[in-house]
Amino acid sequence: MDKTQLHKLMKILQPLKYVGLFALLLLSFHYIYKFWSGQLNFYPVAYQVDQLFNWASLLLLNQSQWVLDHIFHINYYVTQADQSIHLQANNGQWVYVMVSPGCTSLKQWMHWLFLMLLFPGPWKHKLWYIPLGLIIIEWVNVIRIVGLSLVLKPFPTQFHFFHDYIFKTFFYFMIFLMWVVWVEVFVLKKKSARKEFRVKN
Repeated sequence: MDKTQLHKLMKILQPLKYVGLFALLLLSFHYIYKFWSGQLNFYPVAYQVDQLFNWASLLLLNQSQWVLDHIFHINYYVTQADQSIHLQANNGQWVYVMVSPGCTSLKQWMHWLFLMLLFPGPWKHKLWYIPLGLIIIEWVNVIRIVGLSLVLKPFPTQFHFFHDYIFKTFFYFMIFLMWVVWVEVFVLKKKSARKEFRVKN
């Protein structure tokens, strides 16, 4: 294999290298978080994390209410004690979506921070792209809660299907999509620009 063929092969395999790193970072965070939350119970900041989850779940509930009120204008009511959105399905059955601390975006925020802080790329762009990603993740989660509330009207018995398969997949697909944009726009293009500069000089 000559140098030209080797260069072409490396160019083909380069995206796989980034996908492999993405998968490695995601899996690493999954097990780190699982150990920290399960075995260590968020030690040594358990109280602070608990308060943060409670605050974030209330924020998510309020954001979801705003969307339901100002965009969809549907009839529903909220029970503050368990932070649940109650609405009547098309068949007359009352259904609800509970916005618990586990529904918040905090784990996905940490996922995003872990991924972006360790993944290659220019820091001058990370300084604004990471916060933008956190905002997008929060509002994707609002879409998830609102979407669950809306689909329960025609499909009141299908909560677990939409929760576990449709909206959870959508949530992580958006994180993956933001990472793809990062790699394509800020990592690969920068490397290509560097090579062009070297060739010209």
